[in-house]
Amino acid sequence: MKPLTSLIAPKEQTPEEKRREMLERPVGPLIATLAAPSIFANVVTTIYNLADTFFVGQMGVTSASAAVGVAFVTSTVIQAMAFYFAQGTGNPMSRYLGAGDTRRATEFVNTGLAATICFGALITVVGHLFLNQLCIIGGATETIMPYARTYISIILFGAPFIASGFLMNMQLRFQGESFYSMLCMVAGAVLNTILTPLFIFPCGLGIAGSALATVISEAVSFFLLLYEMSKAGITPLGLRYVRLPDAAMLREINNGGVPSFARQVMLGVATSLLNNAAAPFGDAAIAGIAVVQRITSVGNFFQIGIGQGFQPIVGYNYGAKRFSRIREAYFTAVKASFVSVATIGVVTFLFAPQLIAIFRDDPDVVAFATLTLRIESVTLPFTGVAMATNFLLQTTGKMWRATFLGACRLGLVLGPVVLVLPPLLGMLGVQLAQPVTDIITTLIALPMAAGILRELRTLESDCRKEFQTKP
Repeated sequence: MKPLTSLIAPKEQTPEEKRREMLERPVGPLIATLAAPSIFANVVTTIYNLADTFFVGQMGVTSASAAVGVAFVTSTVIQAMAFYFAQGTGNPMSRYLGAGDTRRATEFVNTGLAATICFGALITVVGHLFLNQLCIIGGATETIMPYARTYISIILFGAPFIASGFLMNMQLRFQGESFYSMLCMVAGAVLNTILTPLFIFPCGLGIAGSALATVISEAVSFFLLLYEMSKAGITPLGLRYVRLPDAAMLREINNGGVPSFARQVMLGVATSLLNNAAAPFGDAAIAGIAVVQRITSVGNFFQIGIGQGFQPIVGYNYGAKRFSRIREAYFTAVKASFVSVATIGVVTFLFAPQLIAIFRDDPDVVAFATLTLRIESVTLPFTGVAMATNFLLQTTGKMWRATFLGACRLGLVLGPVVLVLPPLLGMLGVQLAQPVTDIITTLIALPMAAGILRELRTLESDCRKEFQTKP
């Protein structure tokens, strides 16, 4: 049987054909080809996340809208585990594919999938044991708590599907097969957009309907990704390829996975910090932050999509010791990220009140969120340097530097900023916290980018000397 996408999919390639493409095709068009499906899938995912926010907002209960933001912390816990195994196995997989070792790459793929399913089930159990604590950490007030408990409880049941879907989606991208990951994500996103209003209103499930729609849609995406991984992926699937990780494998998984894990955990920390800082100003402030996070995620996902197009190029070429090609790809990714996010920022700055009112027409929410969105629209484009540098450090195995940089914007810098600005400036301090953090993180990223690029030039020089000395 042919894959579901056989009529519209690009021509399937052998591992060697894919390797040649990643090592020889011009960098600009290659990044565009790999990034476009990722960006499209990410934007569609953002749209269905916005649809969640929109339809919950139509319930007319500000506390319910705020509960979606509170639940974001739980979602990031699930994603943190997923990204740990996805990046932890995907980075070495792409390097092994670049070096021509398909067998070893296959072991990383299957071991990552098995581990993610098991840990996803563990999150379901542990999450329900500490459900109240998850809500409180997320910033739930007394009025938000009932809605948050309902929403988070249902989302936790979907943890194995959500986490494994993230993993397979990213592994396909690392293999250079972003087209298939896009189609599976889009299918789930479209289904979620259809089911959410159906469950909330005609079925009368309220906020539980939104969570249930998300879980069902993620399960559908999981099975589609599993099918496409087995049919169109560069590496085969099967229990016989699963390995109990030895010290060498664990080291490689940690080098790729710890930075992403830290970044996602810090995203949850950031949301918790902002929600708790906003809590003294009422549910409208927490709801405003939730809406702004959803809207700015469009720009974030453009950056991430470009980075996901950039990563497999780094992995393949690092494995093949094509270091000058990696540097060229880095600068291309930074430029593309800045231009795309700045363009989005112009739109979100000019139409901030109208965009926010779509999701929650409470005047207090609109008033709080408008200034927040406009300031973030100015600062967000500069974070593309940090994003591309983080992906470069992570894919080349520079674990500690990647972990530090990834944690800056979402915790290491944001934490002190949140502790200082709101007490000094009140509500304005909450609104300025993330934009100020963006600028500081960009300044931290610049010397780190210079350092890794210098190391790549040194490696290139060493390889050239080694080649010249060979008889």
